Amino acid sequence: MLTVQGKRLQKTIDALMESYRKHPEIEHIGTVDLPAKDSIISLVEDIQVLLFPGLIRQESFDFLSLPHVVGQQTVSIFYRLKEAIELVLCWKASQEGEFCEEHPEFGEQVESIAFEFLEYIPELRDILAEDVDAILQGDPASVSKREIVLAYPGLQAVSVYRIANFLHKRSVPLIPRIMTEYMHSKTGIDIHPGVTIGKGLMIDHGTGIVIGETAIIKDQVRLYQGVTLGALSPQHSLANPGLKRHPTIENNVIVYAGATILGDVVIGKDSVIGGNVWLTHSIEPQSQVFLKDAGSAQEVRSKRS
Repeated sequence: MLTVQGKRLQKTIDALMESYRKHPEIEHIGTVDLPAKDSIISLVEDIQVLLFPGLIRQESFDFLSLPHVVGQQTVSIFYRLKEAIELVLCWKASQEGEFCEEHPEFGEQVESIAFEFLEYIPELRDILAEDVDAILQGDPASVSKREIVLAYPGLQAVSVYRIANFLHKRSVPLIPRIMTEYMHSKTGIDIHPGVTIGKGLMIDHGTGIVIGETAIIKDQVRLYQGVTLGALSPQHSLANPGLKRHPTIENNVIVYAGATILGDVVIGKDSVIGGNVWLTHSIEPQSQVFLKDAGSAQEVRSKRS
């Protein structure tokens, strides 16, 4: 015979079971397997160890032991990444009424993506080295490149974005978003994995930065805390999912703290966008946009004029 506590607990369990039946779209029970969130987080952290050996975890390497350690790590990442990609692609196929078993080329596709990613890592290190250089040159408070890797949230967010973007461009679902949202929770920097980012991006401080899916950021751009590169009308965007909804930031642009730039606009190269500016239109190259006084209208100055 159930006690009062037992009856109350059973009532709660029954209500939960009913909730699971009522809202199946926000759970994952008894259907195609998906990788656990913590396994993706562990994977992305291990990838960062390959990108920045000796700086992510308390590990000692020398050039005698390094090939062995890197070999073990690379093999581990290959098999785990391959498994995770296979799971999410099979899940995506099941959502579309198909099954992986029906496509004999599926296993080759998954293995190819995993291999391509590992082969991309040396190139990715070159790109991240330019990001580190941009921070060192742009932030007078930075002391060394190793300090930037160890301590700067902007570089952490950008490095994981670049991993996620590689997978996103190969139509891998779920995994890229889990990676970037994990960094979002750690750094306060929200970069959609679909964003296009060039070389030498400097994110200073970073907290509160939001960069939307179709944004394009070209080379040698500087962004400060609280910057939003967002979209205008959510309803309009939902009706046209392939539409470019977010800004394009051309080369050598600086966007200062709290600025908001919305819509498919272009910020011309060599421009400076001042703090707390609100923009919904394009700006010519070599322009300056700033607030003249607190609460006053914005002013746009073009160096061409």
